[in-house]
Amino acid sequence: MFTKSQIESEKLNPDSTFFKEALAPTHEASKLLCVLDNLGKLPIDFNGEVFIPLLCHPNSNVRRLAVINVGKLKDEQYLEALTTFARNEADSFTRREAISAIGRMRSEKAIGILTEFLSDADPKVVLQGLRALLYFKEHPEVEEALVTLRDHPNEMIREHFENEKTAKLRSVTEQSHPMSLDVLKNVIVCADVQETLPLIPDESVHLTFTSPPYYNARDYTIFQSYEAYLDFLTSVFKETHRITKEGRFFVLNTSPVIVPRISRAHSSKRYAIPYDMHPRLTDMGWEFIDDIVWIKPEYAAKNRNGGFFQHRKPLCYKANSVTESVMVYRKKTGRLIDWNLKQYDEETVETSKVLGEYEKSNAWQINPATDKGHPAVFPIELASRVIQYYSFKGDLIFDPFGGSGTVGRASIDHDRYFFLCEKEPKYVEYVKKTWNESMFCAEKLKILSLTDLKNSITER
Repeated sequence: MFTKSQIESEKLNPDSTFFKEALAPTHEASKLLCVLDNLGKLPIDFNGEVFIPLLCHPNSNVRRLAVINVGKLKDEQYLEALTTFARNEADSFTRREAISAIGRMRSEKAIGILTEFLSDADPKVVLQGLRALLYFKEHPEVEEALVTLRDHPNEMIREHFENEKTAKLRSVTEQSHPMSLDVLKNVIVCADVQETLPLIPDESVHLTFTSPPYYNARDYTIFQSYEAYLDFLTSVFKETHRITKEGRFFVLNTSPVIVPRISRAHSSKRYAIPYDMHPRLTDMGWEFIDDIVWIKPEYAAKNRNGGFFQHRKPLCYKANSVTESVMVYRKKTGRLIDWNLKQYDEETVETSKVLGEYEKSNAWQINPATDKGHPAVFPIELASRVIQYYSFKGDLIFDPFGGSGTVGRASIDHDRYFFLCEKEPKYVEYVKKTWNESMFCAEKLKILSLTDLKNSITER
């Protein structure tokens, strides 16, 4: 076997015959892999011809590493060999590397070849070809080829196409990412959220955290049907998507809900709200990021297995529900999280860091909360974690179902602004009363009617 230092030394000598011998196809695969895997960056005058015979090697790993090393040279003289190889290579993983190597040449001669592989059976090969062609995206032939991907069966390819289209339409004068409208800061709008959201400009909020009303579980949330309930949430969250800044987060706290049976002759009905909402959310442009499970202590659960405890008959078991789903989504974008981070100044990023202990798993054990002023509240600790993990100081946090104002309290606690919507006047008054009684930032709270909000946005 050759040493890494020997390989490093020999590759810097353009007259060396070392690699012609070291990479002879007759060698055992392990010996060839040792050399190929330790070549690292190659000098511009390296003789890539030593790799070409290995493109026919029976070992797919040898073929793959040979292709990778040819790609490092970015030399048009190997275009024909790589094209022939890519057309005949059976191993999909190795074929991807061949398309990548062709793309790295940045040669217009490769446009037709890369276009050919947009119809490959492997979506990842298609993606490699797509990425390579984007270097020539202004070329008429490339523009025409890329349009064919708009209705591709693979979702990642369709998304890549949409991201490119969105990038073209993105304004160079777009609003500063960290900023939000002053008229929305620390505001509770006392109005129906469906009437409120259309008034809010695009990309106004940084994070939404909410726990929507459950389907017909309380007297104040009566819907004609479960489908009507899902349609209601869909309309709200679609508008929420519109007003959310690019690449920012939406966190939804829900759980299955039981609608009691109407008599002993009927059974109760359980609706899987988080699972039924998920496909609707992804369809409207939210990208699924994480499933966090909020675990409550057992004493907090309603007992559903009393009968089973006594008779132990199969089919009759019902688990006591001690969990809720905290589903994390991000507004779909072609930009990585790094782009979002870079929109903030160094001081904001530094002061927003989550210090000390933090929850490392997706199982969050948090005690539930009760509030005499509202029948369904979530604990402020849950809101605090979400706000710290998914926003920066100074961001605007939205809750379309404001309730008792928990998201508002947690936002102020962590130096964020809040924007809440709550249609029930009694709950808005309760928030105002309790905040005044506790002297909890009451001076920062602004309560607006729908008309007030409309006028404020119009006058800004």
